[in-house]
Amino acid sequence: MLSFRTERRDAEQAEQWAARLGVDRSELLRHALRLHLARLEAETDATRWEAQPMTAAESALIAIDDWGPAEDWSDWPDATR
Repeated sequence: MLSFRTERRDAEQAEQWAARLGVDRSELLRHALRLHLARLEAETDATRWEAQPMTAAESALIAIDDWGPAEDWSDWPDATR
């Protein structure tokens, strides 16, 4: 459980948005915290990527991107005729 103090204006805005969205203020704040933490995690992804690059096995999957379609499906719309 977290408890913190905030500016009155921020608290009022949280109350207003919670009312507009039809959710409890606590739910609004939990959601906002989750989104902010996810954004912070995303910002550190590049650093982690550089510190621990993909293994050869993981990077082997990149070649699949260049394969293209396995079969020619251009005549697929005619299959039901």
